[in-house]
Amino acid sequence: MNKKTIKDVDWQGKKALVRVDFNVPQDKATGAITDDARIRAALPTIQYLLDHGAAVILMSHLGRPKDGPDPKYSMKVTADHLATLISAPVHFVGQTTGAEAEAAAAALKPGEVLVLENTRFDKRETKNDPGMAAELAKLGDVYVNDAFGSAHRAHASTEGVARLMPAVAGFLMEKELAFLGKALESPERPFVAILGGAKISDKIGVISNLLTKVDAILIGGGMANTFLAAQGVNMGKSLVEADALETARELMAKGGEMIQLPVDLRVAEAFAADAADKVVAVGEVPAEWMALDIGPATIAHYSNRLAGARTVVWNGPMGVFEFPKFAQGTFAIAEILGGLKDATTIIGGGDSAAAIRDAGLEAKMSHVSTGGGASLEFLEGIELPGVAALNDKE
Repeated sequence: MNKKTIKDVDWQGKKALVRVDFNVPQDKATGAITDDARIRAALPTIQYLLDHGAAVILMSHLGRPKDGPDPKYSMKVTADHLATLISAPVHFVGQTTGAEAEAAAAALKPGEVLVLENTRFDKRETKNDPGMAAELAKLGDVYVNDAFGSAHRAHASTEGVARLMPAVAGFLMEKELAFLGKALESPERPFVAILGGAKISDKIGVISNLLTKVDAILIGGGMANTFLAAQGVNMGKSLVEADALETARELMAKGGEMIQLPVDLRVAEAFAADAADKVVAVGEVPAEWMALDIGPATIAHYSNRLAGARTVVWNGPMGVFEFPKFAQGTFAIAEILGGLKDATTIIGGGDSAAAIRDAGLEAKMSHVSTGGGASLEFLEGIELPGVAALNDKE
């Protein structure tokens, strides 16, 4: 990575304006944080800045507030939680920019933390408004982007403000770019990608780009249905993207043996957690049934393809992960990756990361990405706006 990082700055007496990704899941009824992984992921950067004499100002979005400020998406819950994880004083201000935020930032002492209100309470954020970016830039001396999960969006807090002040990467951003960058640029081989999720249309660019870099792509999830249907396989009532069939054929023609598809499927009578289910060979899906997971023969086949792999990237579940009965394929892949020796295993955020965490295997992976959408765009070969805006190393 040729971008400057927080280690390239003398922080003594400076105010660090840090974009973090504190967009954490919350309990719908109480608003309590149900998974603090994203907050914990930012701790090494926050602690480094505090230890090196900086005052630390944090900003993030939380949820998708529709029409301006909404109390249930206030960042105060994340500020309160952060205060339980670090020993430094943590303050909160109910503004993102403006007089109140500027006063709170000005009063902040080295070794203290200030959490700003939700950046998306200001409608200018998602428009990458220059005015908002300029107001944010007033709050600190050096900008730090540690929000890989938001780096694919050109917003005022991720891209606009970085153009107006010295801008460097935090440790989490640096780690994300190092792992994903090495996988794309100089992977140890064999290099195997595992792609799941519902739709091919979300991953056309990723598959096209990876076909020029990997040794095999193992396909699961709803997108496998579309690939199989494109081969003329009857998929019953399974989710199939009719308008992506031609794309699937083109990708298979380009990829040939590199693209591996399921050989059996776990099918269900209805889209429900308690639906009757059975395992059938590909081509034997009953007319009124639907494929909701890969089957045991596919798990064994994919296990064989992964044996001996030196680099593995996984993005997207193998089935309907929300229903325990149809999460077996996803958890089996997680277990296989956890058992690989001498392999760099990179999990591309989203449901794959949730599966790894639920299976208790996070510690066995080389890297679990904090950004589903950002990691997908990176794997597609797209330059992320939030990364492009950071200062290059001389």
